Order: sequence, then C-alpha cells, then structure tokens
Amino acid sequence: MTDKRDTARGGKPAGPRTRAAGSGAARGPVRRKRRLAGPRPSRPAQPAQAGSRRRAVPQPVRADEPETETPKLHKVLAQAGLGSRLQMEQVIGEGRVSVNGSKAHVGQRVMAGDRIRVDGRVLDWQATPRRVRVLLYHKPAGELVTHSDPQNRPTIFQRLPRLKHGKWQAVGRLDLNTEGLLLVTDSGWLANRLMHPRFGMEREYAVRILGGLDADKQRRLLAGVTLEDGEARFASLREGTAGDGVNRWYHAVIAEGRNREVRRMVEAVGHAVSRLIRVRYGPVVLPRGLRRGKWLELDATEVARLVAQVQDAEPVPADPGKAPDHPDDGRARGAAGPATRRPARKAGSVRRARPPAAGNAPRQRPPRGSKAARKSPR
Repeated sequence: MTDKRDTARGGKPAGPRTRAAGSGAARGPVRRKRRLAGPRPSRPAQPAQAGSRRRAVPQPVRADEPETETPKLHKVLAQAGLGSRLQMEQVIGEGRVSVNGSKAHVGQRVMAGDRIRVDGRVLDWQATPRRVRVLLYHKPAGELVTHSDPQNRPTIFQRLPRLKHGKWQAVGRLDLNTEGLLLVTDSGWLANRLMHPRFGMEREYAVRILGGLDADKQRRLLAGVTLEDGEARFASLREGTAGDGVNRWYHAVIAEGRNREVRRMVEAVGHAVSRLIRVRYGPVVLPRGLRRGKWLELDATEVARLVAQVQDAEPVPADPGKAPDHPDDGRARGAAGPATRRPARKAGSVRRARPPAAGNAPRQRPPRGSKAARKSPR
C-alpha cells in the first residue's frame, strides 16, 4: 500500500515499510518462516539436574527382563510341593496345567491373581515366596511314607501339622519296618536337592545284624556287592556296641538311597538285618530326646544354614558302569521321572563336520569354462 501523503507532494510512491537501520535486524521485509508439515523432531532427553523440578520420564520395562513379581510357573508348582522343577516342566508339557482357563506352556510366568489348575484342581499359591519349613520326624516302625494308602494303614503325614499352602514332602523314604530320622519340608527344590543321588548326601544307619560280620564280609561291603539293580557299597562301616545274644550293631554310611539298599546289601553277604534306624541325613542328626512319632521344626537360622550347605554341595560324577539310582528308597508311583536331555554345547564351540563314509565322498566338479567341465555330464 502506498502512502497518500507522498503522492500528494508529488513524490514517488513509497515501497513497503522496512525496519530502521541499526536496529539489529536484517534489512528487507519481515517474513515469517513457513512451518513444515509433519511432527516435530524429538529432542534427546537431558539428564535431570539436582534440585530441578522436572520429572524423570519412566523408561519402559524390557520384555526379556524378568520381574520378581512374575515367577515361572514350574517354580511355583515346585514350591507348592508338587515335585521337582524338572518334573513340573514335564507335567506342564503334558498339558495338565492351565492358567486362567488357558493351557499353560513351559517357561510361562504367572503373577498375583492368576488362577492355576493342576489336573483340574485349583492350586492355592502366593506370588511372594514363603519361608521354607523343615521338620525332623522320628519315624517309628509300622508307618508308611505316603500321603494315601489304599489299605488305610497309618502314615507319617497323619501326625504332622496341617499346611495352609502347599503340602509336606518327605526327603527320601523309609520302608515300613525302618525307623529313625526323616526330613519333611514344604519346599520341592530343597527336597530334590537333598535326596537326588548326584549331590551325594550321606545317610547313616544304625544296623543290627543277626550274627557278626567277619573281616572278609566287611571288606566286601566296603568294596561293593552286586545287586539286581547294580553295584552298591558302604562309604564307611564301623562296629558299634554289642547287641543281645548273637545280634551285633554296626554304623553304616551310604551316599545314595535305593529301595531297601542296606537290607539287600547285608543279605548279599549271607546275613539278615533285624533292626534298622537312620540316625543322620546329610548334615542333620537325629536329636537326642526326640521320641518316636514326634516331630521338631527347625528355626529360620537352622533352615538358612541347611540351605547354604545344600547349595555348596558339588554334584558327584556319575559312575558309567552303574545303574541309575532313584531318589532315596524308591520313587512314588505315578511320579514323573527325570527326562533325558542332550548335553548343552559350550559357548563358542563349533560343531565339527562328520567325515564322509568310504565310497560316499562327494564328487568335486571341475571349474567352469575348462575342457573337463564341458566334457563332464550334468
């Protein structure tokens, strides 16, 4: 727009208004920058300074970072006393476990409020781990180590206190006529760690034998005798106090717990066991004064010491010429056994190619363009 006053004076029409010189701005008309379409580029986040009121933006949790509030399903089932973690993985793989009405899978994580069913029965569980409980029970002869008996015979679990969550699990088994120390816990992991043969937990028994063992038979028991399920031997054998009449007491230590192993070993050398008492299991000794049929619970300090000793135990190398052992005096009927797994490959190792068999070596083709390549059939 031109100025009317300049036109009336006969001057030339003025152009658009410009900023005064020396004002610090560039000469020329004032123009606004046109904003480009699209979202603004994001600025890099600056670290919050001390004393600033700016809130820190919470970073999203990565999917591969497990949280303590979401334990794995097989671990929850093992802590509930349903078996070892390996056995629970097999139960989940068989499709016997569901979470919130959907079929569970191995490696699945659960959180508080999830409804877990095992074989159709609802599992009462807690997201936070409970304190591990361990009982020392003095088993008398005539009781079975089982949760149910079709003949309604007395069992050890009828004398134990009731649990609100999970169930009691016996560490190993003692047959009907064997008495002595029996560990009972509500932790499936601790029970499996104590009784699995690869950790070599020692069991000490007081054995009353009809007729004494001479030096030759003692050497045979220490060197090893052949049973129907493999070779067995005593880790140590020492003579105790004299019994009544022809009976003799011995203290025998074994590092495994096959079904009726001590009795069968003594029978293999021509004698019979008239009484068998377990007096020690690993680092736990049968307390003096604990009467038959009574139990004693370990406090938190003693349980922590027992767990630390079990964790420090190193696996015992397996004997290749020996039959596989079952965890202590037989396995519960119907329980899932350990699965055979292929040994894991070491990190960074390279699989070597298998050399071809004689006569099956691959034929090498001649390079392209050569006379041999043109003559060779395709």
